[in-house]
Amino acid sequence: MKKQIYITLIALLALFAIQTHTLQAQSLVEAPIPEAVVTDKNGEETWLSEGETYTGEAPLKARFLANADEYDDYTCVCTWRITRDEEPAPFLTRYDKELDYDFNEAGSFMVQLYVTYSHKTNDKLILEYEYEPFQIVISESSLKVPNAFSPNGDGINDYFNVFEVKSIISFSAAIYNRWGQQLHKWGIDQMECESCGWDGTYKGSPVKDGVYYVVVQARGADGINYNIRQAVNLLRGYIEETTNP
Repeated sequence: MKKQIYITLIALLALFAIQTHTLQAQSLVEAPIPEAVVTDKNGEETWLSEGETYTGEAPLKARFLANADEYDDYTCVCTWRITRDEEPAPFLTRYDKELDYDFNEAGSFMVQLYVTYSHKTNDKLILEYEYEPFQIVISESSLKVPNAFSPNGDGINDYFNVFEVKSIISFSAAIYNRWGQQLHKWGIDQMECESCGWDGTYKGSPVKDGVYYVVVQARGADGINYNIRQAVNLLRGYIEETTNP
């Protein structure tokens, strides 16, 4: 019985010593406050705090910041782990205070930070921080192509372009006449621009009303390939009427 009491007393003293060292370290080291900034395809930035969720579409750029200060007597190690939702192991691990990552795949991703402060001479002075993960959700892809437009200068449907675009990471399109001559082409930078796409001209001159052909090749963040070939009706004489209710 005395031996058991002695062992228990030693364990309690060791626990008290660890707690004392921990309190001593905490008084010298401030806990980091991580944050993240995501930038969508339009250049708009959104700032996130620990544990927050961002839902958007690819391509999405993200920067994760540990905001971990350096201390003369401590060594700081920051570990970032990115895990796909419902997968047990991270597919990416980085040991940096800042992590830049481009999300180009559809799905849900957890980005978690671990920070360890270790005293350079006293191995009992250790602080470990585990943070709630940032969650980045990337939507599945979509892309639709119209079959007609009316470039008549009325400000309505004057340009031919794709629409309902989501999470498209590569894109090219071209317009051809019935003889196979290419009249216009554009890429991902003009994919959703209101005044981009095809304006119904060739070398600066308006083409005749009629049937033309569009070829679209694109790839979504979810791995879907879009290979679209279809007719396009150019109806310059069409005027859309609007009525007031």
